[in-house]
Amino acid sequence: MDTAARSVPAPAQVGVLLREWRAARRLSQLDLALDAGLSARHLSCVETGKSHASRELIVRLADALEMPLRERNALLVAAGYAPQYPETALDTPELSQVRRAIEFILAQQEPYPAFVLNRRWDILMANAAAARVNAYVMDGRPNRHANMIRQIFDPQDLRPAVANWEEVAGDLIRHLHDAVAATPGDTATRALLDEALAYPGVPARWRRRELGAAPTPLLTTALRRDGQVLRFFSTITTFGTPRDVTIDELHIECCFPVDDATTQLCRTLARDGAAD
Repeated sequence: MDTAARSVPAPAQVGVLLREWRAARRLSQLDLALDAGLSARHLSCVETGKSHASRELIVRLADALEMPLRERNALLVAAGYAPQYPETALDTPELSQVRRAIEFILAQQEPYPAFVLNRRWDILMANAAAARVNAYVMDGRPNRHANMIRQIFDPQDLRPAVANWEEVAGDLIRHLHDAVAATPGDTATRALLDEALAYPGVPARWRRRELGAAPTPLLTTALRRDGQVLRFFSTITTFGTPRDVTIDELHIECCFPVDDATTQLCRTLARDGAAD
């Protein structure tokens, strides 16, 4: 592709992306220009398409905006450059060390549940404890979805087993709103938010993002079956300084029992599972 063909549409698209990200980060042109080490006039010319940004400048702007790796690639492509970061499937040899680290964390979490999720809350991996607890509260019925948001919101899936559903679902909606606001180009997360809001019984107020809302210090998820309730809180683990889109978007959720009854039931399920 020649320079003339590339430089006309690409800068305009870059400008749209930069303005969206500045709005998401609540930065003025001057703020972003200072953070990226260029003049506000130069940045204005890039945003309006009067100036074509170099690859080095695009990288600096992405750094200043603290963009996720997927969105950095999108910005580079919009400017006419090749993406910088690969996206490698988790089950490929290239990520074998990462997978081993994940498997170690999942195994160490036994007899309590742990999940590996991507940016769309798809469940990519889970330990045996997660399967045992899920089978227990679902009374052996299979999940309809392999996505945590859909499991929690679908009345035909895990939702009836969540004793404090409105609290848990409301927290997930807040995270979805925040994710949409933080990554304006992520249409998949926007679609997932719209899908969650379309399920029956979802409060109308959840359609609005509650800015400044103060979440509880620690969310407890309560799962019930036959009058027995399991209560868990979660920790989230991510990978530091990732250089691959897949790794950048992974997070590992480890569930810990809140009370002795939950601890004992998890141990009983593990013992019974080992005896089968």
